[in-house]
Amino acid sequence: MKTVEVLTSEVVVPAEEETPAGGLWLSNLDLAARRGYTPTVYFFRSNGEPGFFAADVIKGSLAKALVPFYPLAGRLGVDATGRVQVDCTGEGAVFVTARSSEYALDDLLSEFVPCREMRDLFVPPTPSPNPPCALLFVQVTYLRCGGVVLGQAMHHSVCDARGAAHFFETWASISRGEDDAPVTPPCFDHALLAARPTPRRAVAYDHPEYKPDPKPPVDTSAASEYTSAIITMTKSQVSALKARCPGASTFRAVVALVWQCVCRARSLPSDAETRLYSMIDMRSRLDPPLPAGYFGNAVVRTSATATVREVVSDPVGNVARRALAVTSQGDDYARSLVDYLEGVDAMNLPRSGISRAHLRAISWVGMSLYKADFGWGAPAFMGPALMYYSGFVYVMNAAGKDGDLALVLSLEPESMPEFRKVFAEELARLDVV
Repeated sequence: MKTVEVLTSEVVVPAEEETPAGGLWLSNLDLAARRGYTPTVYFFRSNGEPGFFAADVIKGSLAKALVPFYPLAGRLGVDATGRVQVDCTGEGAVFVTARSSEYALDDLLSEFVPCREMRDLFVPPTPSPNPPCALLFVQVTYLRCGGVVLGQAMHHSVCDARGAAHFFETWASISRGEDDAPVTPPCFDHALLAARPTPRRAVAYDHPEYKPDPKPPVDTSAASEYTSAIITMTKSQVSALKARCPGASTFRAVVALVWQCVCRARSLPSDAETRLYSMIDMRSRLDPPLPAGYFGNAVVRTSATATVREVVSDPVGNVARRALAVTSQGDDYARSLVDYLEGVDAMNLPRSGISRAHLRAISWVGMSLYKADFGWGAPAFMGPALMYYSGFVYVMNAAGKDGDLALVLSLEPESMPEFRKVFAEELARLDVV
């Protein structure tokens, strides 16, 4: 098993002595987010310059970035009522440097898939995600070729993927020598997503995504093991697929095809129920919209259900319309969810894996994932370091290829080979359209 040598481990505090202190209230959507850290990795190719990814530059710019993003230098805590909050203490983020004498960047680009081994190599170990705990862990690993892996784990209770991308884009711009103030200031006013006052509180939707799964009539219990893969779709394949899915976004069209192929690969009973879970960013859908720099969890879960027969036999455009029907919600849906979460224990919702009949899809399409240029060029790859369980897919832009997409998928080990086969067949059909 390959290893890395840890060179240094320290805590980086904000560059200014005084940042806002005290408790930062978290919304119900923050509390309902997965309680844990989200590990991601960025791969950077060396440009041959002296001082490439110098630790003191990265560390110094991190300290400056923690000034506007001061909650990340705090600790997860609880208020007087026992509700989880962020204690803005300025204690800092964990910063690790390491060295790998075994990996070159090209090795990683060809071998990497999200898994426990890669997470343990390139992301610092994290403590229990319960209070009190640090909120940000960073590791810079120098490869034998001169390249670098920047790995990080950020606590999900603090923000979602868009918020994390905002932080990394700001940190990178500071490292490049640009203004220390972020172009878009972060907004920590989580009261914008508070439940409505009691007389106006109304739960107008069922929100089954936040409740335990009912026991299915056939054994489709969640798989305890998974294997993962990264599959690229070319711009022409994406365009051909969208032509079959009129009215659907890129994400919905791609996920519809993945859902079909996953159901086929799993060989599920044709009358079994299958559910497609999605996450929707509500920032621009609320009335009024959230500020552009809103830093917190502003995504909600939705889902579409069908029988396996319906998903597999329907044209992909029809399946995309199923996804569209449950991913078009606006302010009323989000407010209903926040009000629903006010009446339950949002800090202890069901958080296990999903049934192996289901699929959970997350869109990172259009996020500023590849704007994390720390002064030596954009990353050659960015993605999750670990998948949480089987039946998970991220859809994201592929590095350096305008219009291409990368699908990061986890499935049961026995299902992945068949999925690769049927998905490749579908992509080949798109190529000849």
